[in-house]
Amino acid sequence: MNHKLPQMTQPFLQYTGNETDIIFNKGIELPGFAAYPLMETADGAALLASYYDALVETAREVGAGVILDTFTWTANADRSAPIGYAGERLDTVNRKAVEFAAAAQARAGAVPTIVSGMVGPRADGYAPEMVMSAERAEAYHCRQIAIFAGGGVEMVNAFTIGYAEEAIGIVWAAGKLGLPVAISFTVETDGRLPTGGTLREAVEAVDAATDSAAAYFLVNCAHPDHAAKSWGEGAWMERVKGFVANASRCSHAELDNATELDDGDPRELGGQMAELARRFPHFTVFGGCCGTDLRHIAAIARQLPVAA
Repeated sequence: MNHKLPQMTQPFLQYTGNETDIIFNKGIELPGFAAYPLMETADGAALLASYYDALVETAREVGAGVILDTFTWTANADRSAPIGYAGERLDTVNRKAVEFAAAAQARAGAVPTIVSGMVGPRADGYAPEMVMSAERAEAYHCRQIAIFAGGGVEMVNAFTIGYAEEAIGIVWAAGKLGLPVAISFTVETDGRLPTGGTLREAVEAVDAATDSAAAYFLVNCAHPDHAAKSWGEGAWMERVKGFVANASRCSHAELDNATELDDGDPRELGGQMAELARRFPHFTVFGGCCGTDLRHIAAIARQLPVAA
């Protein structure tokens, strides 16, 4: 099952850096690095909705589409329980997140949009001490993905995945529920996954175990200087469709310990992303992760060679 999605053939924007912007620029504490509790207050919901709407307006300006990811990167059993979300309460917030993204899609008008259920790693994506088998990963992530499927998402995006086995389990779970899935691996400053393997090894392992069932792959939560070390040539590279970049050149360990936000240079980041788009014409998904805000998204979008 190799699903075809509109972002596989035309430019789409994606933004996953909301949490760092909310914490450092908005001054709002996010226990457990979780944005989804904000949906439960009027002010919080308005803030989250503003990210969707601004992303859509930027896409409208440049003639791109938007992937509207649910705010559920940490909304799994292990990472949500310490902040009081477990069982039915966790299921409810995952359902609400899908409805929230669907409402943004309804507001988007003619801009092409995809509602995506966002899955994050079970443990710390930067230092995955818990390395599951693919079978355990499938069982673990199936509950959240089933809620997404029941809510009507159009696909699943798994972000900041640090090793192939967890990615394989997520692809299996999404496939059994009939959902297209994109896997986004994260890499360190040396261009390798946190567990030490190469991006090529991870992509090829996932495809081998799933009969190439993932719609495509991405890299996220890395600076272009670091991610570029992971790019290569060959059939496996054609499976990578884009990049959701960090603003900072800091390592994951440095980002974890940071007390101030390193937001880099939005225009420089946009230029680097445009260069990647020229180097890899098959890349169609571009966006911002840690340290980025809507300035970075605009700078990326406006400098892409595909911009209107």
